[in-house]
Amino acid sequence: PLTCLLDIAGVRASAAALRGAFEAVTPPGTPVLHAFAVKATPLVPVLRLLRAAGIGAEVASPGELALARAAGVTPADTVLDSPAKTPAELRQALALGIAVNADNPQELARVDALVQSAPTASPIGLRVNPQIGGGAIGALSTATPTSKFGVPLRDEGAREWVIQACLDRPWLTRLHAHSGSQGMPLEMMVRGVGATYELAEEINARAGRRQIDTVDIGGGLPVNFGSDDESPTHAQYARRLKARVPGLLDGRYGLVTEFGRSLLAKHGTVLARVEYAKKAGGRPIAVTHAGVQVATRTVYAPLSWPLRIAAYDAKGRPKSGPAVGQDIAGPACFAGDLLAENRPLPLLEQGDHVAVLDTGAYYFTAHYAYNSLARPGIYGYSIHGDDVRFAAAREPQTLDELVAEAGGGAERDALRYL
Repeated sequence: PLTCLLDIAGVRASAAALRGAFEAVTPPGTPVLHAFAVKATPLVPVLRLLRAAGIGAEVASPGELALARAAGVTPADTVLDSPAKTPAELRQALALGIAVNADNPQELARVDALVQSAPTASPIGLRVNPQIGGGAIGALSTATPTSKFGVPLRDEGAREWVIQACLDRPWLTRLHAHSGSQGMPLEMMVRGVGATYELAEEINARAGRRQIDTVDIGGGLPVNFGSDDESPTHAQYARRLKARVPGLLDGRYGLVTEFGRSLLAKHGTVLARVEYAKKAGGRPIAVTHAGVQVATRTVYAPLSWPLRIAAYDAKGRPKSGPAVGQDIAGPACFAGDLLAENRPLPLLEQGDHVAVLDTGAYYFTAHYAYNSLARPGIYGYSIHGDDVRFAAAREPQTLDELVAEAGGGAERDALRYL
């Protein structure tokens, strides 16, 4: 009753377009690492697919690092970001030679001690917050004055602290800022990158050498969830950076990007069967198997995360007929479990199907286990003439696996002995 699909040709095309976008605005030989934000689609087969397309991994937890390593992503193509890295995480990353971006002064002090105790090949940077303001979705705005991420550059004394911290540590060679995300205009993203570049220039001028040799500009290119149009594009963003921050792209600095949603979102679809069709208060309701477990953000914040829905009949053919306002409901036991409310669509009937579009990132790969709903299967597909080929990126979760995950294994009787 519920299946998730990934368009493999689309993923490959997006990876190639990203690489081409920055190759077009940088001199040959400029070191550029595109590190996919693993949080967006944490699936080992997807990470392997992207690795084959020349894309590395940006990780923000031990779990994400384990996924990247399982996918064969090399330490040289991996970047560790997180506002809450433990000493063990830092120690592991530095031992492996993974790039690390320290988030705050206390974390940098931990890195100081680790660097002094054991040599490392890791490039080490400092995350800064240019405090340029928020976008349309407050929960995703990482460059606000009070954001939890990075060193806030406009706070009193903070900029000078960053400069001195770099001058005191010759091994601190990178700056990192992530100003973009869904709901953030391109111009604001560019301002954030520009502020980081200007800081790098100031540090290098004070040092009398090119100490900061790489700028990690983060990711966060917004996605158009309103149509099939892919806009803005990575090429548009790269060209705007070239026009507004030309010194960053003239070959003197290496670059790191951390795009996630913009690489995968458009290439994912949730397919769900309409289990029942009913009415309440005169409004039609299609009860499906896709809800909060695969579209958590949309269910809890529908105004920020509206999704497109396409209607199909029981045989998979596009439905026709007049558009009727109807609710598309999920299976979870609370009234707000709705993918869409009063959405005009051809009237859905029992046995029909809905396709929830643009869900390749942060949706079905970030399962929410409300009501102990099992994780659905995720399948990649490719089209070869009249032939469509499928392969499992993640098999459906069995009920036995769900029970074991819920403490139903060897520990099932543990509490009775307390």
